[in-house]
Amino acid sequence: MSNAKVLPLLEPDVVAACCPPLTERPMSAEEAEVAAKMFKALGDPVRLRLFSAVASHEGGEACVCDISDVGVSQPTVSHHLKKLKEAGLLSSERRGTWVYYRVEPSVLAAMGALLASAAKTG
Repeated sequence: MSNAKVLPLLEPDVVAACCPPLTERPMSAEEAEVAAKMFKALGDPVRLRLFSAVASHEGGEACVCDISDVGVSQPTVSHHLKKLKEAGLLSSERRGTWVYYRVEPSVLAAMGALLASAAKTG
């Protein structure tokens, strides 16, 4: 007889596309709220650097220990990462004592589509 237990799989944070391309149709109030949160989160230079560090890190994810050198204290880094996560820009996973962050491809695709169509018509 085995002591092995089958544990349920945890679903990763699922990130949905934020909104339609700007030139497709006018945004709803809800879509505008979501997009504004994302852009507001990226409007801070430290957050933008952290987001870029995660997005450009090898393997598409980064340990907080690898990206915290942005000129602010560690508690401030944690605060900014939390804001990026709340805005739907990052997801995270704890592994032992470290937290690993990743940018979901759907977020980058949605943000790119939102702006790219406007650039084509401009």
